[in-house]
Amino acid sequence: MRDSALTRPARRGLAAAAVLAVLVLAGLAALRSVQPPAARATTDPAGDFSAERAFQTVRTIASTPHPAGSPANDRVREHLIAALSALGLSPEVQDTISEQGAGLSSSAGGTGLARVRNVVTVIPGTASTGRVFLIAHYDSAQIAPGANDDGAGTSTILETARALTSGERPRNDVVLVLTDAEEACLCGAKAFVEQHPLARDGGIALNLEARGSSGPAIMFETSAGNRRLVEAYARTPYPVGTSFAVEIYRLLPNDTDFTPFRESPKFQGLNTAYIDGAAVYHAPTDKPEAMDRDSLQHHGDNALALAREFGALDLTDLTSGGDATYFPVPGLLVRYPGELVWPLAVLALVAVLALGWVVRRRLFAALGLALLPIIVAPVLAQGLWALLVLVRPEYGGMPIDPYRPMWYRLAVIALSALVALVWYALLRRRIGPATLAVGGLTWLAVLGVVLAALAPGGSYLAALPALSVAVSALIATRLGAKGAVPVLIAGALVPVVILLPTVVMLFPALGMPMAGVGAFLTVLLGLALLPVLDLIHPAPDGARGMEALKARRLGALPALAAAMAAIVCTATGLVVDRFDEEHPSLTHLMYALDADNGTARWLSEETTPQAWTAQYVTGEPATVTDTLPAFGAEELRSGPAPAATLPAPALTLLSEERSGDQRTMKLLLDPQRAVRFTTLHVSAEVVSASIGGRTLAGGPSGWGFVFHAPAETGVEIALTVRASGPVTFRAMDGSDDLPSIPGFQPRPAGVGVLGSHSSELVAVAKTYTL
Repeated sequence: MRDSALTRPARRGLAAAAVLAVLVLAGLAALRSVQPPAARATTDPAGDFSAERAFQTVRTIASTPHPAGSPANDRVREHLIAALSALGLSPEVQDTISEQGAGLSSSAGGTGLARVRNVVTVIPGTASTGRVFLIAHYDSAQIAPGANDDGAGTSTILETARALTSGERPRNDVVLVLTDAEEACLCGAKAFVEQHPLARDGGIALNLEARGSSGPAIMFETSAGNRRLVEAYARTPYPVGTSFAVEIYRLLPNDTDFTPFRESPKFQGLNTAYIDGAAVYHAPTDKPEAMDRDSLQHHGDNALALAREFGALDLTDLTSGGDATYFPVPGLLVRYPGELVWPLAVLALVAVLALGWVVRRRLFAALGLALLPIIVAPVLAQGLWALLVLVRPEYGGMPIDPYRPMWYRLAVIALSALVALVWYALLRRRIGPATLAVGGLTWLAVLGVVLAALAPGGSYLAALPALSVAVSALIATRLGAKGAVPVLIAGALVPVVILLPTVVMLFPALGMPMAGVGAFLTVLLGLALLPVLDLIHPAPDGARGMEALKARRLGALPALAAAMAAIVCTATGLVVDRFDEEHPSLTHLMYALDADNGTARWLSEETTPQAWTAQYVTGEPATVTDTLPAFGAEELRSGPAPAATLPAPALTLLSEERSGDQRTMKLLLDPQRAVRFTTLHVSAEVVSASIGGRTLAGGPSGWGFVFHAPAETGVEIALTVRASGPVTFRAMDGSDDLPSIPGFQPRPAGVGVLGSHSSELVAVAKTYTL
């Protein structure tokens, strides 16, 4: 791995310059490959996607929060129908009741249902072999204007439809599905998949989402057997996606409208979202002006390209045998069959073991010592975030990231580099640079094998860098100095172009509260670069006297620079990321009235209440199932509140039949005020139930449901319960008008609302015995 000629100062200087120049250029190119393109103007050709044209839709539909069932959502729906009609299409409204998907949890507890009104239309194909579905939801969270989530997806579909209808029509039918009640329970997408005639034969589902306000549009989820789908995605103008993201998403408790499509055997598909700038997620700050239009352009360019790509293919022959491994590199999306995951992982391990055989010096010590930076860097990164929360407690209430996290991310990278550099400087002469490199590469190779077993789509992250660097190092041992340098540099390019973009994409995906994961990958990159790092190390072997002293001083400079960078970036982040009116700290508050006794209380999800919230809630978190069973086992802080004059939901027994110990009842649950949802929980065992013609599974005592966007006429329920005597029901409804409650003090400038489905909730509950 080293040649004595490389110890000569002139050659070492040339090697250092070559290494730095090539790796920096490769790193910049790799980072550029995961950046969105520039937004295009309204004057661009009609057949192209223009973010500025699409943004006009965002401005219109995201002027105010519009949750499912609200008058504001009715206005958004009417605008969408008018816009699609103006394109010569024939939109229809699918008005139905749907249940949430299996395995999903309702935001208000119990089985979730909703009245949904999906907007659906078809761009007819010229000789259709199947259907391509473009999907986005047009409802917003109850407190968010929804410019990004999902005004981005909705406007992308409208602009894509305009582009498709302005020129030659696609071969296949393109179905536009603008769903309702996604934020409530994904009920709109499920209603379409299960009930709409256009979904009967399935097809290709392309879902468009946003979980932030900026960043590249990442294709982060696929259906199973995605090889042919990924091949098509690779032909988009700006393919940014990684099979590792699919593996991560499978571990997260998150779902989108893509979930009902993915779970149906009739559909294949892709899910895309941009995810940076997540501080606005579901919050009042998700306004049009918060949107990065470059991200919208990325969404649109790829969506239009996929609509045309799948619109031209023979969809009767689009199945494949398995999943692909894929990741972005400058200029393309690298992909290969999943069947190669294990061979490549094993080959990487073999190559590293072969390199270890060549070195054969203190390998066991190096293996143990190589774990130090792998463990220490993530621990320090998590410690850095804990310190930031201690300095600025409001960060503890941020759901994913601060408003301006870039400087903190750079601090984590610098901190990880510091750990790797100090570790290398302390051990290089004692253990040997080649031995340390083998120790680090061994853990990369082992990780590649572990991921091949547990998360095959992520194995490439460790296996390919280990394989590339090990093979280049083996070749370099057979060459002289002139030949070794370019070979080692070539081997180092693979970890740079694979791991650096992954670090950049992973930070917004997991957020600063999980900064240790970013530090872990950064350290892996550092370990993979150890062979080339030795080329630029200023301390040649055998140096003595002043030359050795000077070399040691120079060798400390990179670590000092990394330490200074970590400090400066952290301090800059604290200066730059301050809370103000446009970037408020996030607080959570609810109000609950028990109509049985006229008592009320404030409730908050905040673990450590901020100053504004602390004026309402006190004490330790506790469950509120005694009065609000719809909240389940959620622990909330509470405090006494004045009783508002609010009507409770009415529960009326319409009819009843008795047979033995069973009672079959028809009930009407009728909110007496404008609400977003209503709930009902039953004290007896429920044998069977149906709501709005939808049959539900029963359950033991405590069974309940939440119904989103109820009609003005209320919700009709048919229940069969096992009880010969009276049955107790607990009814509740929820609105989002917290500022109207007596005793509420407006938030001062710089204090905002947490993007939670229960923020600003006003709940009224009442018990009925029938």
